[in-house]
Amino acid sequence: MTMHPAPHRDPAPMLERALQEWGDRSDLWVFGYASLIWRPDFDYAERRPATVHGWHRALKMWSRINRGTPECPGLVFGMLSGGSCRGMVFRVDKAHARQVMINLWQREMVTAVYDPRWLVCHTPHGPVQALAFTLSRKSPNHTGELPDHEVCRIFEQASGRYGTTRDYAQATYDELRKHGIHDRALARLIALAKKDA
Repeated sequence: MTMHPAPHRDPAPMLERALQEWGDRSDLWVFGYASLIWRPDFDYAERRPATVHGWHRALKMWSRINRGTPECPGLVFGMLSGGSCRGMVFRVDKAHARQVMINLWQREMVTAVYDPRWLVCHTPHGPVQALAFTLSRKSPNHTGELPDHEVCRIFEQASGRYGTTRDYAQATYDELRKHGIHDRALARLIALAKKDA
């Protein structure tokens, strides 16, 4: 399936705004809900389980670089409004926070598809405000509802610079289970793809 590339947004002003909002005043918290849990790619001082209300994890974002190509887009997770999301928050020492944010932008915001937000994350030791990468339903990168057969085809065919959509979904599922997090929607997709294989 050939898809036209989504309109490009410049990630630099979005990084500058996030850095200003953080303000270099304290340690940085980052909320992970998918690959950031099992491959954060940054050093952190502390990690806690966390829940965000008002947003949920969904495998409904086109990936034309990391888990697919422009000719055969893959899928990655985004956080869509509504519901709640269990994941992990990572605390980064203030001294390293600016560089970690720059590195996160190079990883997550190559094409600026996410809308970075500071969200309240509820942890066993109290709430923290953390940087999270959310997705608008109005984004051209939002897949909308895909039929099961299309998801199975993507799991079978899509692969990008970090590997396949199937492996990405499985790794996220396995890591969530390791932390006692059961994502019913993801479990259904994993089972569906295995049945179709």
